[in-house]
Amino acid sequence: MGGRRLARGYGGKPVKIGITCYPTYGGSGAVATELGIALAARGHEVHFITYQQPFRLPAFLPRIYFHEVEVMRYPLFEYPPYDLALAVRMHEVVLRHHLDVLHVHYAIPHATSAWIAREMLRESGSDIRVITTLHGTDITLVGQDPSFYAITKFSIERSDLLTAVSQYLRHETITAFGCTGCTVEVIPNFIDPAVYDRARYQTAPRPFPGDPARPVFIHISNFRGVKRVKDVVRIFARVRQELASSLVLVGDGPDRDDAEREARVLGVEQDVSFLGKIEAVAPLLAAADIFLLPSETESFGLSALEALASGVPVIASRVGGLPEVVRDGETGLLFPVGDVEAMAGAAVALLRDRARWAAMSAAGAADARARFALDAIVPQYEALYARP
Repeated sequence: MGGRRLARGYGGKPVKIGITCYPTYGGSGAVATELGIALAARGHEVHFITYQQPFRLPAFLPRIYFHEVEVMRYPLFEYPPYDLALAVRMHEVVLRHHLDVLHVHYAIPHATSAWIAREMLRESGSDIRVITTLHGTDITLVGQDPSFYAITKFSIERSDLLTAVSQYLRHETITAFGCTGCTVEVIPNFIDPAVYDRARYQTAPRPFPGDPARPVFIHISNFRGVKRVKDVVRIFARVRQELASSLVLVGDGPDRDDAEREARVLGVEQDVSFLGKIEAVAPLLAAADIFLLPSETESFGLSALEALASGVPVIASRVGGLPEVVRDGETGLLFPVGDVEAMAGAAVALLRDRARWAAMSAAGAADARARFALDAIVPQYEALYARP
């Protein structure tokens, strides 16, 4: 990691930023997209470079541009080389639009592609700073796989600056990779308080069918194994034995079929709604009572933060970065992974004690705004871009 120079964008002047992320449903893509939107609103020029338009990016916003990465289809390639196509596209966009910085989210392959693009630029006498933001499974799962360990370590060490979304992830990165000669700075995920505001949606029609007096449980994820979505259904099934309620699951992914099957097996499918991928989740959260996140691990837990900001107490696993987001006993309740009975019991007790629920709801919204508001976090990224 070296103090490589940016050509422009200091002293409070607008910066031209290239952002690469996974554009599909998930926390890293959501954060990267929301960051780009916030930066553009603050006067910077943002160029998204990825294989499709990010799911949280509207069709048009001022000072935001989208550059699609096209991968050549050729019979020789059983697996088309997206990482190389991405590097070429980064190189092209930097030169054409005179970018100041490439900010890549998720180490593999984005940090690798950015390094290749920078080396190509140097061959032509140009340069670019590379900032890599680590989000979680790029370090805790994918990066530590023997097939990717060496290239992950190489790529993060060749980044000019590294950030992680939690203290937990920073520790994991340094422990797993050593990260020779580099510093990992923690910049947490954030929310827009104006969007995740329960009061804003109270006069809107209720988004869920059924009895409005019933409490609503909600879960939002990409339905991968690490999210333990079947545990979500199991927790709800135990609650349903004692308390009439409904469960709403937002998102999609490989474990959705198993979760739907679990709801049928446990006899609660009539009270469970699978809504699929929904971009605007704030109105749904504002109508919910408890957010369930019994994950195997979470490096941060963006969906939990969005729930807290919406005044929804969170019941989750005590793993990873979640204790940094959820104040156990104050804004939510944390339990060991897989302790379905304890989570269900806590949910029933909380819903039956409406005064405690109201206090936890208010505390969650206040804490989210105090520690994770957009206006407090985005300037930390601006400071990185302006660093000499």
